[in-house]
Amino acid sequence: MKSNFFSSSLANIYSKASSKSEVMSQILYGEKFKILNKKKGWVKIRTNYDNYVGFIKKDNFYNKFKPKFKIFKFKSKIFIRKNNRFLPSKKYLYFGSGVSVLNSNKNFIEFEKNKWIKKRDTKTIFHQEKNFIKVFKLFLNSKYLWGGKTSDGIDCSALIQIYFYYNRIFFPRDSKDQIEFCKKKRKKKLIKGDIIFWKGHVGICLNNSKFIHAYGPKKKVIIMPTKLTIKLIYKTANLLVKKVSNIKNY
Repeated sequence: MKSNFFSSSLANIYSKASSKSEVMSQILYGEKFKILNKKKGWVKIRTNYDNYVGFIKKDNFYNKFKPKFKIFKFKSKIFIRKNNRFLPSKKYLYFGSGVSVLNSNKNFIEFEKNKWIKKRDTKTIFHQEKNFIKVFKLFLNSKYLWGGKTSDGIDCSALIQIYFYYNRIFFPRDSKDQIEFCKKKRKKKLIKGDIIFWKGHVGICLNNSKFIHAYGPKKKVIIMPTKLTIKLIYKTANLLVKKVSNIKNY
């Protein structure tokens, strides 16, 4: 089964071939996927990165795509070149999206015909970002959105996954799969990089006292005291911590 590459900035992945169905996740520009079947205006896909299955609306796909760079900004403005001037459009590419190069100059990269992004917003496709705190803080105050995985809206499991996606390291999309995938930490003391799981929720320790997560009740990505967060989730949702793992294990 041949692979395709998504050629729009962003699209929702639905549970059914209907825009009224649940938004399960999203697919980013340049993301690789396989078409499982087609249905009136819809395509059932499986993403190559995390094997996520769902429906997207029919769109333009690439059959061949060789990304040389990837976006290292929460979102990168797309520019149009006119009369040797670069004019900002209303569209963006999002963090982690891979881009090919048709043309370039000192400050811009042309990734599609007359679609340009700033070079400073990118890193090479092989770049590995070890500073996970830097990545998570890019999304600070982004709104909480079920199924979202960009700075325009993101959920708790996508916030954790996006770090691994940027580095092109496999990590499951949903928290229920993440908790099964992750190895349990032996030491009880919480430290920097500890991923804390509850049933249906996940976040990560920035140090031994601060915790970042996409938190539904606050409707955004927020940094909170770790101990307070654990107590609050137990008080409001009657949920205990199910597992603690550390990001350095992956």
